[in-house]
Amino acid sequence: MAAHAKAILFALLGLSGVVFSAIWIARARAEAAGRRWPTLQQLAIGAVTDFFDTLGIGSFATTTSLYKLGRVVADEDIPGTLNIGHMIPTFAEAFIFILVVAVDMRTLTLMIAAATAGAWLGAGVVSSWPRRSIQLGMGSLLLGAAAIMVARATHLVPGGGQALGLSGARLAIGLAGNFVLGALMTLGIGLFAPCMILVALLGMSETTAFPIMMGSCAFLMPGAGIRFLRSGRYDLGASLGLTLAGTPAVLIAGLWVKSLRLDAVKWLVVVVVVYTAIAMLRSAARESRQELLKRGRDAGRI
Repeated sequence: MAAHAKAILFALLGLSGVVFSAIWIARARAEAAGRRWPTLQQLAIGAVTDFFDTLGIGSFATTTSLYKLGRVVADEDIPGTLNIGHMIPTFAEAFIFILVVAVDMRTLTLMIAAATAGAWLGAGVVSSWPRRSIQLGMGSLLLGAAAIMVARATHLVPGGGQALGLSGARLAIGLAGNFVLGALMTLGIGLFAPCMILVALLGMSETTAFPIMMGSCAFLMPGAGIRFLRSGRYDLGASLGLTLAGTPAVLIAGLWVKSLRLDAVKWLVVVVVVYTAIAMLRSAARESRQELLKRGRDAGRI
């Protein structure tokens, strides 16, 4: 029964990947005129972030930090670029971890469905937000993501139990939590670290977070990505850089490297993410001041 359910999940995952890729290719061809293709910097960001994502670091916060530090992508285009560009690498991660990690298929399927529903609703909102709102949202949530990373690194949260699935009230809490995490992903906040904590608090083995997180992202990102494609709120070159370099990096990390000691890397990521959060919030404050000055000038002309 579990093997049958897993086969269906793989078939749906492959279908969603093909459908989204076809839509994105058609859209990219229509928009390619005058828009740059991936630079070496954008390709390097894709390779590094997806490699460490496969090993448990996460890719959204790190990619956002590198984009902000290098001024690679406009702030308002970062959420769409992340959800579109990291999609194909995430498909590869989902196939690997759903295949090799033991998890209750009912729990996995329902958690994926909850995250997908949250992302579909969230993308419809975020894709229409103005630049300042995105800066405020990303800055605030990046600080939250940094706090979660610190909690995991210092073992302030439980290490999890041995359960491979959920039922009853714990399943309901898990579904509600993953729904919220799916919605937050559309704002450019990764699902991995909070999902690890969620499953641990619910008594599941931490390893089950890998197929739950990767599967959730793989299914929610096409729906969210289509909404960002329609709105045009993404950077074509940067998203292609994530896809083209990130996909082979996932395969190398997932099939050959598998695990590394990443303690120092995790603390470096925390520092960079906090810096990026502060930079986002400062940018939002600057936008607010400029808007107030503009209103003052306009009022003076009346």
